[in-house]
Amino acid sequence: MASLARPAPARTAFAEVRFLGMLERPLVLTGELAWLGGDHLRRSVATPYREQSDIADGTLRVQRGQRPPREVSLARAPELKGLLLSFQALLSGDAAALADAFEVRADGDAARWTLHLVPRDAALRRRVTAITVDGAEREPRCMRLDEADGDRSVTLFGAAAEPLPTPHATRAELDARCRGTAAR
Repeated sequence: MASLARPAPARTAFAEVRFLGMLERPLVLTGELAWLGGDHLRRSVATPYREQSDIADGTLRVQRGQRPPREVSLARAPELKGLLLSFQALLSGDAAALADAFEVRADGDAARWTLHLVPRDAALRRRVTAITVDGAEREPRCMRLDEADGDRSVTLFGAAAEPLPTPHATRAELDARCRGTAAR
């Protein structure tokens, strides 16, 4: 965990593929993720629409296009609180904080590893059943978030996001890319 620590601010490109039961094909988002220190995360979506989301001080603030920003308390969005906790712990290299919020199981070795996270908080676990983080050496490659309703979001970081996934990407193809076993 200590080798994953990054000084703030830390930024990386991302591609997120959302498998939602209400959609025929996955939704693919691209942009930049930034940890600005402490509990401040920013996600800037560039495609297929422009949106900036900031999580800080227990609040999610979303600005899409020219619309007025919306604010939501993280108390009303437990899946975002869980993501924030996992990102903070990973980027600060804080294994104790990660273990406080999640049941943690690690597989692999320094060259290729996987962290399996199950939320300890019952309210969060009703929404998010598991978070899986795959990486190679000191770099996280991808984060998979499995929701209780069967939806899944797969977020690829940095070089793992290239080439961009297509809306026809399957869960299995993305899982292989996350583990670093997919043909490019």
